[in-house]
Amino acid sequence: MRTGPTQQTTWAARVVRGLWPDHNPVRRPSDRLEAGLVAALIVAFLAGAPLVALLACRLALGVTVTTQAARHEGWRQVPAVLLADAPTSGYGAASVRATWTAPDGARCRGMVYPTPGARAGTTTPIWVTASGRQVAWPMTPFQATSQAYVVAAIAVPAWAMLLCGAGLAGRRAIDARRMAAWDAELRAANLTGPAGAGP
Repeated sequence: MRTGPTQQTTWAARVVRGLWPDHNPVRRPSDRLEAGLVAALIVAFLAGAPLVALLACRLALGVTVTTQAARHEGWRQVPAVLLADAPTSGYGAASVRATWTAPDGARCRGMVYPTPGARAGTTTPIWVTASGRQVAWPMTPFQATSQAYVVAAIAVPAWAMLLCGAGLAGRRAIDARRMAAWDAELRAANLTGPAGAGP
């Protein structure tokens, strides 16, 4: 059977046609409900994507420790003196015992991660709190901003996937309702029998 261009309907056209109030007697309420669900999901994505991206960006910036925030909290960069030679090769960074002076003057010892091949007695920079406890390196403002943008870019597809999941669940519920209605109509037709049929 040949199908011309007029018989081929796109998905978007079906959605628009399902929402159009043309009082088509063939169109069931479940058809309009399905079209309304698709339209609602599209509106939710278009309206929510900028908000989700902005919220994700702000949250990422809020939990990221930058150099300015670290200094405001009393963190300082100090030199740690290596007490042993660092391995020259290996997978990942190797820790070496070192000693350093805290900002309050206390002497501290711990494990640091110098560059491979660093000799004992040389120094490597580390970040510590006011009491001398070693902390992770804070990010530069550029690094923090770049990370926040990446998180925001990931949040938008995640929002779309969440909406798609909600749409699939709604579609399944509508299909179940549609099939139940068809079954009820078939049972009613079988009980009634053909119109005008005799005993």
